[in-house]
Amino acid sequence: MYNRKKRNTFRGLLFVLPSMAGVMVFILVPYLDVVRRSFTGAVSKRFTGFQNYSTVLTNPAFHLACKNTARFAAVCIPILIVLSLAIAVFLHRQGRWGHRLKSAYLVPMAIPAASVVLIWRLVFDNHGLLNGLLSWLHAGTVNWMNTGAAFWVLVFSYIWKNLGYDVILWIAGLGTIPESIYEAARVDGAGEWDLFFRITLPNLFPALYTITVLSFLNSFKVFREAYLVAGNYPDDSMYLLQHLYNNWFRDLSMDKMAAGAVLMTVVVSLLVLLLQKAWGRDVE
Repeated sequence: MYNRKKRNTFRGLLFVLPSMAGVMVFILVPYLDVVRRSFTGAVSKRFTGFQNYSTVLTNPAFHLACKNTARFAAVCIPILIVLSLAIAVFLHRQGRWGHRLKSAYLVPMAIPAASVVLIWRLVFDNHGLLNGLLSWLHAGTVNWMNTGAAFWVLVFSYIWKNLGYDVILWIAGLGTIPESIYEAARVDGAGEWDLFFRITLPNLFPALYTITVLSFLNSFKVFREAYLVAGNYPDDSMYLLQHLYNNWFRDLSMDKMAAGAVLMTVVVSLLVLLLQKAWGRDVE
């Protein structure tokens, strides 16, 4: 019995070994090299201690990028989670029609970033549809991507792109709640709001953790649209960490980029661990 269990464990390791090798070669080893570069000069390759980290932490552009990235996540994630949950609950209650409609929410994810950029330019550019409407109303025109409104354009882009993904995840979580619980609660006289707050929400806590983490990680992918629309140096309101890293990469400032990447990894990892601790046993 022991030999059979040991043989099965060995076979399982053989199946996992290719994936582990891929992670080691393409993720772990390159990241360890990034950590090494964060303590050396970009040209001299000499050990500089924490000088690169000091340079990054005192950089005004880094402060601006961190502030905008934190603001973007703080604004987008709550809106996305609440809106996607409301839509998911509505679709889940529609039965067969809801399952047909939920596929439509995944369409934005299938649209390439370049096509999304063309849409935003068509709407928000100097000669776009929105400015055309303002001209027709004799309200003047605005270069939206060079004002504080650029931040909200980016927020709208992120929510529009990721809404369907979160809706599907919420619907998957709703599908795990037995209908018999709702029926028993209705027999006891519970209303719809009581069902939502006392049955639906508590049972969705594990899904909420997963959706929050994925939404947070996806918030770092909005850079593509922002970069293609506004270039290397957009309006200050939408200058994100990815813009900063891209500009450092273009200038071959590998030391600063490596130090910034390590700092970003530490902060993101701490936030995810704090979320996991806040949810406690519900995510286990």
